[in-house]
Amino acid sequence: MAQQTSGEIDRNAEKQEVPIDAKTGKPYINTVAALAVAPSGVGAELSQHVARVVDVIRKSGLPCETNAMFTNIEGDLDQVLAVVRDASMTLAGQGYRTEVTLKLDIRPGFKGQINEKQQLVDQILRQTE
Repeated sequence: MAQQTSGEIDRNAEKQEVPIDAKTGKPYINTVAALAVAPSGVGAELSQHVARVVDVIRKSGLPCETNAMFTNIEGDLDQVLAVVRDASMTLAGQGYRTEVTLKLDIRPGFKGQINEKQQLVDQILRQTE
């Protein structure tokens, strides 16, 4: 396992130090989520329903980005899971059968991964050109 000094991030380390959030006094568990929420049985076009879900996510204040299949969200695990619940309840709370697809990358010690992951891959690809 790679070693690290206090406060230093080693992308290749199997473990990182878990930072304490100064505001809450609790461990900050950084999480990037890929979330898709959609209703069942409402017809072929889901965009109107999905737009309401994305609106809830964007209004959460957490860093996010929407692509053709998912909305990615980044924040502390508790914050991200609260947004997942709120987004899901946008449809389920109205009585719709709701499908939720969720993938989490939980990586203590890291922040800004919603953008940094893409930048790292792009950097690696440029080196192989």
